[in-house]
Amino acid sequence: MNKYLSAPFAKGLLLTLGIAVVAKYISTFPFFSIMGQLVIAILIGMILRALFSVPDAWHTGISFSSKKLLRLGIILLGMRLNLADIYHAGASVFLIAFINLVFALFVVYGLTRMFHVDKKLGILTACGTAICGAAAVVAIAPQIKANEKETAVGAAIVAILGTVFTLVYTLLYSLIDLTPAQYGVFSGGTLHEIAHVIAAAAAGGNEAVDMAIIVKLTRVALLVPVAIVIGIWYRRSEKGQEKGAFSASIIPWFIVGFLVMSAINSTGIVPQAVAEMMVNIAYILIGMAMAGLGLNVEIKTFKQLGGKAFAAGLIGSVCLSVLGYILVVLFQ
Repeated sequence: MNKYLSAPFAKGLLLTLGIAVVAKYISTFPFFSIMGQLVIAILIGMILRALFSVPDAWHTGISFSSKKLLRLGIILLGMRLNLADIYHAGASVFLIAFINLVFALFVVYGLTRMFHVDKKLGILTACGTAICGAAAVVAIAPQIKANEKETAVGAAIVAILGTVFTLVYTLLYSLIDLTPAQYGVFSGGTLHEIAHVIAAAAAGGNEAVDMAIIVKLTRVALLVPVAIVIGIWYRRSEKGQEKGAFSASIIPWFIVGFLVMSAINSTGIVPQAVAEMMVNIAYILIGMAMAGLGLNVEIKTFKQLGGKAFAAGLIGSVCLSVLGYILVVLFQ
């Protein structure tokens, strides 16, 4: 019998769907909205793994969620991005987002190497901090052939960091001398998940939220070239890889799909209600993937792999916040 038609496969798939739906519901409550449904999904998965024994046969469905459905979710997530909004925001906004992203990539990855963190986990932590949190981690993972444990730990690290910094930003808003628009650029240019950006920027009102989303989505758009560059760099850095070698596999088809969906959304031919529905479906699919990742990692594995990577991400995030503030003061 085809494994995709078996009862255990269906049960594993339904388990991840159930976790994703529960995570979405929990994320509607105060405080949990800051964490976001993707963070909650991976944490629920890890908790279930720690408390209960999931039958091995179910893991075909769980793995399908964490790999196949993940890619479909990332493609559909492109409907959230309108390239025209980024264009109209101006060159200074793009420049701030670009500088922040490159700075975070190099600083966080450099710190992980200094702290002797596994290379793949270091790359994932850096990308999650620099681009768009857990979604960036799971998008970059196939490019460097990271396993499910490394991917889950990387996603959990940036998710927790983002939640902590969201709370800090909310408390600091009344103390830092920024206009709502400037605060929006600051939040969107430095925080991890889109959920974190929206939650933190809310302290500055609608103007801050609108600007924060544009800046954040500018960073999300840069996921495409970053994924391709990292794929090329990683393969060339591996032993036995010829310096000039290039393969079509370096270009992640699902990332290209993300960009195509963004381009379609930017034309305005898709009604806003339909686009929003597709984005909601994307988050459910990515939530199922996060649940699958959580179900495949033990809490003790997070402790073993994540301690030094978390420290690197924390220091890097502080540096990114400082740089982001300086850039906003200079360019806004």
